[in-house]
Amino acid sequence: MTYQLNINGTAHDVDVEGDMPLLWVLRDVVGLTGTKYGCGISACGACTVHINGQAVRSCSLPIKDVTGAVTTIEGLSPDNSHPLQKAWIDKQVPQCGYCQSGMIMSVAALVAQHPQPSHEQLAETVTNICRCGTYDRVREAVASLSNA
Repeated sequence: MTYQLNINGTAHDVDVEGDMPLLWVLRDVVGLTGTKYGCGISACGACTVHINGQAVRSCSLPIKDVTGAVTTIEGLSPDNSHPLQKAWIDKQVPQCGYCQSGMIMSVAALVAQHPQPSHEQLAETVTNICRCGTYDRVREAVASLSNA
């Protein structure tokens, strides 16, 4: 079946099975590989994208259930000019970097609703797993946004 998607502001018609997860449509059909596969059960957050501005785990979301505009890490800012991406670079958040696109997308959705989130809001909302343990640097990057 053909599904019409708005991904990063561009219309895409994809001919896939309805139960194909959004993650694989993004990576294998559309060619946007910034969104990562981590666990396949929506637990780790490596696959986080936005749908209508809300953070969503794409690895277990069937394409047939996608309604609204999808934004991936590539659509957040193609040139790393988003304030959150600048803060990530400035605070040297990534270590291995694998989880970081999902982490940034989760934090970006939070910051869009709460420009200066508390430590508690960050901990409650951003449940992404970082194997390298860069959580302190994530908090520093988010805190630096209020100083900008």
